Amino acid sequence: MLASNYPHFNKNDLINIEKNSGKIAKNRVVDYQQNIAKFQTYNKTKQLNLVNRYLNQLQPQYDDVIQKQKDHWASPKEFLITGYGDCEDYVIIKYMTLLKLGFDEDKLFITTVHEQFKGGYHMVLSYFLEKNKAPLILDNLSFRILPLDIREDIKAISFTNSKGVFKMDKNNTLAKIYNNSPQYKSLMKKIQKNN
Repeated sequence: MLASNYPHFNKNDLINIEKNSGKIAKNRVVDYQQNIAKFQTYNKTKQLNLVNRYLNQLQPQYDDVIQKQKDHWASPKEFLITGYGDCEDYVIIKYMTLLKLGFDEDKLFITTVHEQFKGGYHMVLSYFLEKNKAPLILDNLSFRILPLDIREDIKAISFTNSKGVFKMDKNNTLAKIYNNSPQYKSLMKKIQKNN
C-alpha cells in the first residue's frame, strides 16, 4: 500500500527535475502540489470535480510517442514531469491524487471501457459513491463527471485497484475475476521504487 501523501516531491526532487527536465516541468510539479493542498479544504464532491478539471488540463499524447512503446502505465511523477500522457496516465494520476485526498480506495477503480461509437478501448476512473449505484466516471475526454449509466458512449469491461480485477453486473455489483492485474502490480513496484 502506498503512503497517503503520494505523489510527493521534496526540495531535492524539485532541484533534480529542474536540472534534468527544465523549469517548466518543475513549475508544473509545484503547481500540482499547491493545488492539491488547496483542494484538501473542500468536500469530496468538489474535490472530485476539481481534480478531474485540473488534471484534464495536462496534454494528451500517445504512449508510442512519449515512451516509445505501446500501453505504458506512467507513474504520476512521470506524468507530471513530462506533462503529457495517454488515457491510462490520466486515470492513474487521478486515482493516486484522490487517495492522497483521503478517498476510500475500495470505491476507486481504474476502469477499462469499450468506446461504443468509435470502437476501440479507453480508460476512465470509476468512483462508486453509493453501493448498487452506477459509478461516477472521471474521464480525460470530459470535464463533466457523469454516472456510467448515463454515458452511452462507453461500456465498462473491467475495474482494477489494489484488491484485484472485477466485473460489474447489471445491479452495479462488482465480482472479482482476478486477484491482481500484472500492469497494476508493475506500476506499484515502479512507484515504490521511485517514491
